[in-house]
Amino acid sequence: MADKPIKSRSTLDRELTVLRDSILRISHMVDAAISRSMHALKEQHVEQARQVVVDDQHINKLRYQTETDCYRLLATQQPTARDLRSIVTAIHIVVELERIGDHAVDIARITQILAQEPLLKPLIDLPRMAHIAREMMGNGLNAYLDWDEDLARQVTQRDSEIDQLENQVYRELLAFMLQDATTINRATHLLWVSHHLERIGDRITNICERVIFMVTGEMEETEENA
Repeated sequence: MADKPIKSRSTLDRELTVLRDSILRISHMVDAAISRSMHALKEQHVEQARQVVVDDQHINKLRYQTETDCYRLLATQQPTARDLRSIVTAIHIVVELERIGDHAVDIARITQILAQEPLLKPLIDLPRMAHIAREMMGNGLNAYLDWDEDLARQVTQRDSEIDQLENQVYRELLAFMLQDATTINRATHLLWVSHHLERIGDRITNICERVIFMVTGEMEETEENA
């Protein structure tokens, strides 16, 4: 049986609240995945890394449930203007969050490989990148929940901090590889960790661009993504 149209404003508001709660729940799960994958990397904790991989299925399941709910709202309510932008933005956000979770999984898988040998050096810049990314994600979600265009723009500006740290990590690891060929494998895997963290920053920037669209109704590419 086809879904019946939602006609009550209060009903739609409740549906939108449930939708926002689902997105917030996904964001918390993704944040935990980043945190645990980086802790596992730093401590070379294979079991914790494995658990990040296993738990990703819960993020994926909730992503598809939430995305399906968005499509149902679009089909049954036929929203306009503000509500339409809110639902369309929610679809993009859940997709980006799920992909950020995938990056955390990739870091966890790299950790399982790197744990077989000692780390090249104490990790400093990679955890910094992760910390900035998690702050960006938290503020980006706050911008979404509060319809805060200014905060969304502020978050996008922090992506350059992650890019700078990625360049620093690249130079440092390249020096290791040039000095000692036996470090190439470990250094290359750490470069991939850096790349995944940089991509997380990019995806958060994408989220914030969608928040700006949600608030203003204008599609634009911020300077960080230009």
